[in-house]
This record gives sequence, structure tokens and C-alpha cells, in this order.
Amino acid sequence: MHGGAVWPRCRHGIMVAGALVVAGATACAQDQSAATATDTIVARKSVMEALSDKMDDIEGAISAGKINLAEAHAAADTISIFLMAFPHLFPPATNQWKPGGGRDPVTDTSASPDVWTGFANFYQDATAASKSAFAASRAQTEGDLKTAIARLRSQCNACHTAYLKTE
Repeated sequence: MHGGAVWPRCRHGIMVAGALVVAGATACAQDQSAATATDTIVARKSVMEALSDKMDDIEGAISAGKINLAEAHAAADTISIFLMAFPHLFPPATNQWKPGGGRDPVTDTSASPDVWTGFANFYQDATAASKSAFAASRAQTEGDLKTAIARLRSQCNACHTAYLKTE
């Protein structure tokens, strides 16, 4: 998404990429029928929670006026990587949203069926947000960071409005 120059300069990206390669190689050697839609839903909720925690860290520092650019860069870089992977956590078998109460907040999806009917747009939105997070990870000034994070927050909110079921 960001070109080949990202990975050599990105220590966190290298660690995440390495873990994904190892996990992918292991998964290829295993029986894939063991993975369930519920497992994937829990995984994507876990990724979103971790991504949200990183966003909270950055926005909290901005709100408090205590920005540490190095820490913000690391958090934004992680967000960018998570957003690159995120659309891949929506295979068709996880299109299981149902209206009404009684859904398990951990194992049941809150993703709108619109994710799958408009997957190309969903994928493009995640890509654009990943690029905004990447820009934040390279911000040279606090002002640049604030601008990139504001853009990213807007993209996150728009995606949640379009693809997150809250009822």
C-alpha cells in the first residue's frame, strides 16, 4: 500500500510482517477447516480494539498537549499496519449480522452486511485510512500530526457510520 520503502524503515512493521509470515506459513501447513467464522470475528474485534487503543493514545496526547512525536509515530505506524490487514478479516462466512438483541459482544459480528455488498468501497476506505495513519507516522511537526490524525479520525468515523451496526 505504501510502497517498498516502508518496510525497511519500519521496525514495528517488520515485526508484524514477520509474525504474519510465520503465522501464514503455519496456517498453510494446517487444516484450514479448523478455523471458524467466530474465530475470525473475534480476531477482527481484537485487532479493532488494539487499533482503537493506539488511536486513543495519540488523541489523548494531543488533547493533553503532551505530544511525544516518537511515541505517536510508533502508534500511528501500528494503526497503519492494522488497517492494511483489516479488510482481510472479513471473509464472506463472517457476514452473520442479525437484527435484535441477545448478541454476544465478543463472538457475534457488528459488521453491517454492507461490508460484503460494497466490499470494494470498504477495502478502498481501509486503504485510505491506512495511508492517513502512515502519514501521521511520518509527521515532522505536531501540527502535521494533528492534521493527519484529524483526517484519520474522520475516516474512522465515516467507516463506522457506513459499516458498523449498533442496534
